[in-house]
Amino acid sequence: MKKRVLIIVADKFEEIEFSCPFDILWRGGTDVSIAGYSNIDLIGANGLQVRANVRFADVISETYDCVILPGGPGCYSLRGDEALGNFLVRHFQSGKLICAICAAPLILHDSGILRGKKYTAHPCTYNELTEAAVTGNAVADGNLITASGPGTAAKFGFKILEHLVDKATADSIAKATLFE
Repeated sequence: MKKRVLIIVADKFEEIEFSCPFDILWRGGTDVSIAGYSNIDLIGANGLQVRANVRFADVISETYDCVILPGGPGCYSLRGDEALGNFLVRHFQSGKLICAICAAPLILHDSGILRGKKYTAHPCTYNELTEAAVTGNAVADGNLITASGPGTAAKFGFKILEHLVDKATADSIAKATLFE
């Protein structure tokens, strides 16, 4: 059975932080859904237009094997959303994979998910994080995977695929796509 992945996207998302993991996970055989946070038609920070296939509010009661939060200026609009926070905590506490890149770990911080965990984030967020982030491109700690920014989006995607499916599949996709 295919692993179910939900990528929650808000307007002004960082395009590469969305598209790299999406592409890698799709190639790896997972069932990837794009959830528009507040609408279906989304516009990235640099103008890329993406159409989500679901609204977050319509899938809030569902369970996924993995939930991904891309960064970019749009992720700040997700902070403080109690329903989103509860959704993430429910998944995290049930052992599902929670993933965030760039500034999106701030959302996990607000929900208490980062407490006591090893994680990374974009350096611009360090002043808001109460526990120090570690340096690294993509960091895994149990069912938490974080990455530091746009340049790490592919490594982030491969690390997620490795945890969701297996290392052989991640290595095979990396080789087929000529990733280092």
